[in-house]
Amino acid sequence: MNNKPPSSKGNRDLLRYAGMGTQIFVSLGLAVFIGLKADKWLHISPLLICLLPLLTLIGLFYKLMRETAKPPKDDK
Repeated sequence: MNNKPPSSKGNRDLLRYAGMGTQIFVSLGLAVFIGLKADKWLHISPLLICLLPLLTLIGLFYKLMRETAKPPKDDK
């Protein structure tokens, strides 16, 4: 049997992507909440609640592409 300890690189990657996923969910939740409050305040019903999460997704996917395209920094 192979009793090797799990690699720290795999754990680091797992935490990196879990952090990105958490950032996406929190950002979308905030965009929906801000869009809902702004729509009520400005009396323009479905406009900002649809537009803000869409713009947030575009920005987050751009950031995600940039972060995953470059290799992660190694801590030495």
